[in-house]
Amino acid sequence: MIAYFLTFRHRTDPGARVNAAEATCFAEIVRATPKLEKALLFTPASAHDPYLKDEVPLFAAQLYFADIAALEAALAPTGHLQALTSRRDFPDLLERDVTQQAMVTRRFAVPDPQFRTAPGELPCTYLVAYEGMAEDLQLWLSHYITHHPPIMARFPDIREIEIYTRLDWCGSLPWRRVDYMQRNKVVFDDAAALTAALNSPVRHEMRADFREFPPFTGGNSHYPMATVTVTP
Repeated sequence: MIAYFLTFRHRTDPGARVNAAEATCFAEIVRATPKLEKALLFTPASAHDPYLKDEVPLFAAQLYFADIAALEAALAPTGHLQALTSRRDFPDLLERDVTQQAMVTRRFAVPDPQFRTAPGELPCTYLVAYEGMAEDLQLWLSHYITHHPPIMARFPDIREIEIYTRLDWCGSLPWRRVDYMQRNKVVFDDAAALTAALNSPVRHEMRADFREFPPFTGGNSHYPMATVTVTP
């Protein structure tokens, strides 16, 4: 599975949010994408991590495709996702700092994947990115993929774990490309469940394993995001 990430940031106003009309239009364009498996749309949520507090983006999206050909067709000069560049439909969102990246998806089992999100709430995703480069990328990824997911799976009430790694891809959307060496996410029923997990003993195990990572440069970011699923 291929995951395509779009992230929108307001560099001068960390409290900025996407407006409802643009979010609705974005969802409808994405929903109609040929060969889309599903999409996730993210808006800021509030959760407490005892180790970190990063400024969240105002909006983000993650689009899943079964293979690279389907993604590249959607991103082609005449592809369906060119509709996202319309300044008529997105007069505010397209004024923001936009980044994009396509990555390979790895999914990991959790003890209980059944969501129990209460009415009126949204699932909460903790989006994580390692933005720099490891001295030895093979060693770094091998350590992370082998050691980190089994700890993540012990978070109370965790529903999903995914890890993403880089690939080469073609696309004609105009936004800045990033080449983060790795991303991952964990998903919970809601922001309260994420906060409970981040303040459980498992979070301290995660931090201890972080200290064992092979050497790498660049920062890492952690964003709690309310999550809406869009299906074709």
